[in-house]
Amino acid sequence: MQNSRRKFIQNASLAIVGASLKPSYLWSNTNLTADVKKLIGIQLYSVRDDMGKNPLSTLTALSKMGYQYVEHANYINRKFYGWTATEFKKILNDLGLKMPSGHTVMTSKHWDNTLKDFTKEWKYTVEDAAVLGQTYVISPSIDDKLRSTYDGLMLQLDVFNKSGELCKASGMKFGYHNHDFEFKEKMNGSLLYDIILQHTDPNLVIHQLDFGNMYGAGGRAAQWISKYPGRFKSLHIKDEIKAEKGEMNDGYESTILGTGVVDPKAIALLAKKIGGSIHFIIEQESYQGLTPLECAKKDLEIIKTWGI
Repeated sequence: MQNSRRKFIQNASLAIVGASLKPSYLWSNTNLTADVKKLIGIQLYSVRDDMGKNPLSTLTALSKMGYQYVEHANYINRKFYGWTATEFKKILNDLGLKMPSGHTVMTSKHWDNTLKDFTKEWKYTVEDAAVLGQTYVISPSIDDKLRSTYDGLMLQLDVFNKSGELCKASGMKFGYHNHDFEFKEKMNGSLLYDIILQHTDPNLVIHQLDFGNMYGAGGRAAQWISKYPGRFKSLHIKDEIKAEKGEMNDGYESTILGTGVVDPKAIALLAKKIGGSIHFIIEQESYQGLTPLECAKKDLEIIKTWGI
């Protein structure tokens, strides 16, 4: 995900304050049992323009390609791509789709430091994710201001763990998705990604490893999977090629799986073997002359040959 992607999701994560926070019914812990099932899905940011123009047609096309799982990147005013959680769940069900995970950036507006509690916006985020049957509620990135100091970062990671407790009450887990800064920035002599992994509770917080985002910053997925085995329940499956600018302003952009420099198949199989990975989520943000849906189709055909 690129910087514009981060802003896109940050804008999409602001839910309005409205009705009571009390859930309409009690949630079971059945979502946690989904950890035993491996799945292949697509991050809908891959087809963001199509989803913006005609989300129903786009979801229908993905379903016809053979996708069974999608991951959202659009949650605005308690709606997913313009639909309430209940409406969106019905649309997905009608198309034979499920949404086991979704992206909503946790910002400073989601935690009330005075009350030492989450704001209504974040509680709604978790509640609506439970309606969709999600297993993971994932924040892609950390606001710059929340990681500007070591103490500030520690407080934010503590909030991540608290979010894990909140999600657990609804049968889910909280998740964190990396960009590139985690592999460039250091605090107290340690890379941010080391700090994040070491200070988030594995029982409450899963990590979604995006090995395309890290590549231009020098991060190599195999090294991190080997260093922290079992910590990466979810992957963003990407390949990368050289580009003039790149999605992370690092000279690389995503491309059709298996045609770039990352070797996504080897990483995915290693993550399956020792990384604890069960969610394999395709994401391609650049298309080299093809349409996003054409890329989505090709990527799915390729990943199905990997033996995941």
